[in-house]
Amino acid sequence: MVNYRVQWVQGGKKRTSAVSYDLPSAEDRKRTLEAEGAATDISIVKVQPGQ
Repeated sequence: MVNYRVQWVQGGKKRTSAVSYDLPSAEDRKRTLEAEGAATDISIVKVQPGQ
């Protein structure tokens, strides 16, 4: 299984999701962050299981 995390910049600080997502869920989280408008440089990053 492939896992993903979402990374973004908020208030000048780089943030990374605390949980791992499958790709559709990561894309949904990215859309949510974009809609909130408080985050920039939002990206989805592939991670190893358990990472």
